[in-house]
Amino acid sequence: MNFEDYRRQDAVGLAELVARREVSAAELLDAAAARMAEVNPKINAVTMDLTERARAEAVGPGAFSGVPFLLKDLGATLAGTATTMGSRLFAKAVAPADSAITRAYKGAGLSIFGKTNTPEFGLWPMTESEFLGVCRNPWDLSRTPGGSSGGAASAVAAGIVPAAHASDGGGSIRTPASCCGLFGMKPSRGRVSFAPLGEGWAGASIQHAVTRSVRDSAALLDVVCRPQPGDPYFLAAPERPFAEEVLREPGRLRIAFTTAAMQAPGLDPECAAAVLETAKLCEELGHHVEEAQIPGDVAAMMAAAGAVISASIAANLDAEAERRGRPIEPGEVEATTLATARRGSAVTAAAYVRGIQALHAYTRAEAQLFETYDVLLLSTLGSPAIPIGWILEDPKAIGERLFAFMPNTQAFNNTGQPAMTVPLAQSRSGLPIGMQFVARMGDEATLFRLAGQLEQARPWFDRLALL
Repeated sequence: MNFEDYRRQDAVGLAELVARREVSAAELLDAAAARMAEVNPKINAVTMDLTERARAEAVGPGAFSGVPFLLKDLGATLAGTATTMGSRLFAKAVAPADSAITRAYKGAGLSIFGKTNTPEFGLWPMTESEFLGVCRNPWDLSRTPGGSSGGAASAVAAGIVPAAHASDGGGSIRTPASCCGLFGMKPSRGRVSFAPLGEGWAGASIQHAVTRSVRDSAALLDVVCRPQPGDPYFLAAPERPFAEEVLREPGRLRIAFTTAAMQAPGLDPECAAAVLETAKLCEELGHHVEEAQIPGDVAAMMAAAGAVISASIAANLDAEAERRGRPIEPGEVEATTLATARRGSAVTAAAYVRGIQALHAYTRAEAQLFETYDVLLLSTLGSPAIPIGWILEDPKAIGERLFAFMPNTQAFNNTGQPAMTVPLAQSRSGLPIGMQFVARMGDEATLFRLAGQLEQARPWFDRLALL
């Protein structure tokens, strides 16, 4: 199968070709591997090549039988391979078994042939791990593909695969999808199990995927949204498959919008203009659209999330030190990670509990907006993809630059609500700009219906990075 024919299809389309025997799973894997060999040296998206392992494994039947797929090197485990989490500390941490999401992917017939780049422990909205190396954006190799699922998004945008596993603890699906011109759905808390692991970052983290098409995202979520025994959070099964929701009319939605940057002084003017253009598009599609203010104490939310995340990193490093019987030394993890862990070690138990309480209070305040509106529209990011190295180049400005880039995603990890980024705009220089839509807890269905409508109104599938 040549690359042009391969890239013309999304994952659902490739599976249909296999089902009709117009192409074999082996031919699809060959096409994906050939594209990886061609472009990965430029972008460093795939950091573990498992092509030969995939060739040796039988592809089972399922909704995605024979479709090549990549796992993020964080969150999901694949038996017999290391899950490094972007850190040299875990370079040899070989998983004894598949995680629940990996089993679900295999059960759907996906052919897992590699793992993708991520920053150390998924801590950054760019992908510049000292261990795995810098990952680059196929739209502009001098720019970040975002993070922490930067390798996944870069691989999809470069045409290696039509969809890839991703995870999101503060924007890590939506940020790279926005940077790379992809669709990215962060599901509700409890929609996808982390089994056999527990919660991540007090429930802020969630797994799913980055995709080129809306239907791929919906069908992949259908595959993995099964609660596992002992899950700390889980949601009732959806009323109907999410893949069916994409084809349904959304009805006349009440959409609130804002051009604000929740965790920064303001948006890049091109992002603000894209919000207004998208609000106009939604109105033209028949929705009731009006500007609104987002409730809740953002400063308290940020402080609480910082305490929870840093304490979580400290706990993870403490556990590894205890397992091996000696402390973590400088140089085994990145300096910024070690600083985060030290901050986390100073968080008292009482402060951690107060942080959780502050996040719950923020969630209740945020929920009030959705008593009036069905959907909230705002810019996914504060700007288009930033230059590689920009956030860390000035140690005194790291916090300011971090939230200038990602001011609008973390809030919805803390509330647990579903949020998607849709590639509806581009900068004057041609970089993608994603628009974020948020719905009530558990209401991915509304977002998928709206996304299907937007995809028809402003198609993006054939808008490709020319790598």
